[in-house]
Amino acid sequence: MKLSISNIFRGDRGIWIIILFLFLYSVMSVYSASAQLAFRSSSGSTTFFLLKQVFYLMIAVGGIVVMHNIPYRYYSRLSVYLWYLSLGLLVFTLIWGLNVNDARRWILLPGGITFQTSDFAKVALLMYLSRNLSIKEAEIQSLEGSLKKIFFPIVLTCGLIFPEDLSTAVLLFGISMILVVYSRLKIKFIAIMFAIVFGFGLVLLIAIKAAPDVGRFKTWNNRLESFFDPNDQENIQERHSKIAVATGGLFGKGPGKSSQRNILPHPYSDYIFAVIVEEMGLVFGALPLLALYLYLFLRAKKIIKKVNRKFGAYLTAGLSTLIVLQALSNMAVTTNIFPVTGQPLPFVSYGGTSIFFTGMALGIILSVSRSVQEPEDGSKEAQSIEEQGSEIINSSTDE
Repeated sequence: MKLSISNIFRGDRGIWIIILFLFLYSVMSVYSASAQLAFRSSSGSTTFFLLKQVFYLMIAVGGIVVMHNIPYRYYSRLSVYLWYLSLGLLVFTLIWGLNVNDARRWILLPGGITFQTSDFAKVALLMYLSRNLSIKEAEIQSLEGSLKKIFFPIVLTCGLIFPEDLSTAVLLFGISMILVVYSRLKIKFIAIMFAIVFGFGLVLLIAIKAAPDVGRFKTWNNRLESFFDPNDQENIQERHSKIAVATGGLFGKGPGKSSQRNILPHPYSDYIFAVIVEEMGLVFGALPLLALYLYLFLRAKKIIKKVNRKFGAYLTAGLSTLIVLQALSNMAVTTNIFPVTGQPLPFVSYGGTSIFFTGMALGIILSVSRSVQEPEDGSKEAQSIEEQGSEIINSSTDE
């Protein structure tokens, strides 16, 4: 095989274009949102966070290249081991994880690297569900089978994330159930699961209101109260996020001219969309970014229609939905449609773990897209070889 750009970056070209533009948005917005903070915290250098972000992005792109060159069928067996590993890491995080802002979501790796295990668990669970939905079809047609192979993995994974990261657990549960609905599992089984979860959610809400100062209940209660009460003193981040979006207007203030980045908490991660809209406006900031994520969903839909294996269809559906809904969740928080969730903007917000596993998801989707394209290329090549063979035979006969 000739080594070329087209051979290295294979798969759906539309998705590669999306990755390129998200990369550019990330570099520009992280630098703008973090330059002053970097200047104050790293001896006068304004590029401290930018250089780290570029490094994270390059690692993620390298991961995409590697993963999309692996035939996606190998991810079926691998998903089992990844899911079990994710469970172990989630348990480890709950017990020995780093305590940051009264939450244990990270573990410390050698070299001082922090690793958010829920990001890994999201991808691992969706891969594992895709495997079970595709190869356990007969088994999950019974209530016992569906509970064991589908709903138990969802509840167990989300349950281990939930104590320290409620928003991620809710988001992952919702995406998992969308994938289950897409699989056309019996409606009565899905209804039973929703009824159980609704009952648990109701009990949890009552518990939060009854004992608002217990553990993470205090944080969750404060977020709900500040969301429903715009005058709440703790609603400062939502207030300044809306100011950033409103003052951005159609065309924005211009790169590096955000005023709210100095007030918003985590302007380069959780609230990076607000900074983008303030500086680049609706025309060059909000709408293009929204269009990129929605275009990813459309490209994924096209891949799903063409792929000839159910595992590939479920993989693409689950992982693309994860990226798109996480992006919409981040944008909804920024515009005060949802309460604060802490979800980063995929492949744009600052941070290593989120970027790497978003890249992992994109790499797997591209691997599925390769399987759609390459059979066509292979059939053309086979036809060409057959024609050449016929010419050789005919010339030999003539002689």
